[in-house]
Amino acid sequence: MWTQRPWRALRSQPILVQVIWAVLLVECCVALWERQWPLAGVAAATFLLTLVPLLLVKRMDIRLPTPFLVGITFFVFATIFLGEAFDFYNRYWWWDMVLHAGSAMAFGLLGFLFVFMLFEGDRYAAPAWALALIAFSFAITIGALWEIFEFGMDQIFGMNMQKSGLVDTMFDLIVDVIGASVGALAGYLYLTGRNMGGFTGVLHDFVDRNRKHFGKRDR
Repeated sequence: MWTQRPWRALRSQPILVQVIWAVLLVECCVALWERQWPLAGVAAATFLLTLVPLLLVKRMDIRLPTPFLVGITFFVFATIFLGEAFDFYNRYWWWDMVLHAGSAMAFGLLGFLFVFMLFEGDRYAAPAWALALIAFSFAITIGALWEIFEFGMDQIFGMNMQKSGLVDTMFDLIVDVIGASVGALAGYLYLTGRNMGGFTGVLHDFVDRNRKHFGKRDR
């Protein structure tokens, strides 16, 4: 992908990703024209952060399925740009809940794939429930670290990321547990040969696209 010229590589991405990039670049230019420096900075930072997954997968020699790439890009866009710059967290009470649930499910899937990759796709290297438990723990750890980050930003920089404090934190963690459970369950069902709709389909797609990292999957 990135052996192409950078501009062509960007143009080869899914249409929704390109639309998000276009929105961010236009908003950054408009904000600069109107001298709204904070908004321009948020738009530019969000755009750069959406490029990070592409750079990471290139370095790790991994091919991301389209739903993964679209989901990651939209999550960064929704969390930083819409959530903070346009105050969606306060405008829509469900915004934070949806993002936490979605990210927890995604981290559950990513945790499973990471562990499964370490075992080179060997389904019998550990019980399916053990791999699912590791994936669940991975997702919960990320969620807990994010809450610590929010607390630190509020205490150090006087922000209001935790909104209602303890209630917001605990509610976010509960949603994280539910989302992580779904992601871990998808990994468990994948290993046991059962289906969970789109979730197990994404796992199949990822493994198929990166067979060299899962050399023992059919043994």
